[in-house]
Amino acid sequence: MVDEAGDNAAALAGRRPHVVIVGGGFGGLAAAKALAGAPVDVTLIDKRNHHLFQPLLYQVATAGLSPADIAGSIRAILARQKNVRVLLDRVYGVDQERRRVILGDGEPLAYDWLIFATGATHSYFGREDWAPYAPGVKTIDDATRIRRRVLLALERAETETDEDKRKALLTFVVIGGGPTGVEMAGAIAELARQSVSMDFRHITPHCSRILLLQKGDRLLPSFPPELSAKARKGIEELGVEVRLEADVTHIDGEGVIVDDERIFAGTTIWAAGVMASRAAEWLGCKADRAGRVPVGADLHPEGDPAVFVIGDTAACTDAAGRALPGVAPVAKQQGQHAARAIRAALQGRTVPPFRYRDYGNMATIGRSRAIADFGRLRVTGLPAWLLWCVAHIWFLTGHRNRISVGISWLWSYLTYQRGARLITGDVAPDLPATRELAPALRPKRADMPEFILAE
Repeated sequence: MVDEAGDNAAALAGRRPHVVIVGGGFGGLAAAKALAGAPVDVTLIDKRNHHLFQPLLYQVATAGLSPADIAGSIRAILARQKNVRVLLDRVYGVDQERRRVILGDGEPLAYDWLIFATGATHSYFGREDWAPYAPGVKTIDDATRIRRRVLLALERAETETDEDKRKALLTFVVIGGGPTGVEMAGAIAELARQSVSMDFRHITPHCSRILLLQKGDRLLPSFPPELSAKARKGIEELGVEVRLEADVTHIDGEGVIVDDERIFAGTTIWAAGVMASRAAEWLGCKADRAGRVPVGADLHPEGDPAVFVIGDTAACTDAAGRALPGVAPVAKQQGQHAARAIRAALQGRTVPPFRYRDYGNMATIGRSRAIADFGRLRVTGLPAWLLWCVAHIWFLTGHRNRISVGISWLWSYLTYQRGARLITGDVAPDLPATRELAPALRPKRADMPEFILAE
C-alpha cells in the first residue's frame, strides 16, 4: 500500500506532491485524468506526442483507416487539466533511493509517486533476426510500414510476368492466432480479395493466398472453445488458410519455413508475442518470462510503495490467481486505481486491493463477422460485429476521431472501398523494374535532363 502515514515528505516541505506517469497509453492517460483536481502536480512522459488506439492499428496497416483517425495529441487530450504537464522524452532509468526518473534529454525528474505504464513491444522469442522480415504492429510507424508492404506487393503483382514470383507476391502470411492475428488476416483477405478487385486488371479475387499460422491447437485461445471454432469457420469463409500447431522455424526475405515446408511470401506479419518494456530492469525487479514486473493487488512492485506498475508492464493476477490479459480495459482500470490510491494517501487513507471488472471480450473477423464473450451471454455474426464497432468507436479519444472512423466504416461497408490506400515514401528503389535494371541500361547522371539535375 501507499505510505499509510500520509505525512508525505513533499507535503511537509510545503510543496505539492509530484506524480510522474511514464507512458501515454490507456493506463497512463486514465491515471492522469483520474488525478484531475487532485492537490498534486502531474508530469506525463512519453517518447511520442500522441496517444494511440492500438486495437485499430491493424486497420491502418490494411488501409482501412488513416493514422490520424486512431491517434490524438496527448497535449490536446490533457489541455484542460491544469495540474498536468506533458514531456516529450525518453526514460533511461529510475533512481529509487532518491526518487528520481532519469531522462534522455532533460534533467532527472523528482517524484513522490511514480506510475509506470510503458506498455509492450514485439517478442520474437529470441529470434530478433526475424524482425526485419516479419514486422509486428504496435506503433503507427509499424502500421504504415506494413501497409506499404501489402500495397506494394499488390502493385508489383499487377505487372509481374513470372508466375512463381507473382504467386509469392500475392501470398500473405500472418503468424499468431490471437485477436491481432485473426483481425489482421481477415482484413488482408478483404483487401486483397474484394477491395482491390475493381481497381486492378490482372488481380482477381482468387489470386491471393492468405495464411494464418497458430502454434496452439485453436485460434483465439482467450475465448471459449466454441467461439474459437466459429471464429475459425468465419475467417476461412473469407478465404484465409488456417494452420494450427504450426511450427515456424525460419523467416527471411523470401517467406517462411513452417513444419519443414518453405512458403514463398511477399509479406509476412508477426502477431505471435509481446515483451514488456525495460521497467523491471529500471526498478531492479525480477521480471517474468514476458519481461513484466510482478506486482501485488496494490499494483506496487515488492518493497516500493511509491511506485505503481500498470497495464502491459505489470504481471498481475485476479482473485482466482489467473493472469490478467494485456488489454486496454485492464490498463485503464489499473490507472484509475493508482490515482484513487494516491488521492487516498493524501488524506491518510488506504484503498481496497485492485479488482479487475471484466465486461467482456470481443474480436472481429471481417465484414459482418465477429465474436463476443460476455460470460453467460455469447454473441456471434452480425450482432457481435455491430457491438464491436460501437464499442471501438465509443472508446476512441475525441469526437473527431469517432466521427471520422464511423464515416470511414460506413463508406467501406457500403462500397467495399478502403480510403487510406496510400504508399508513402520513395517507392522507386523497391519496385522490380528499378531493382532489376541492368547497370548498363541505367541512365547516367550526365545523361539526365537538366530539370531533373536541378532537383
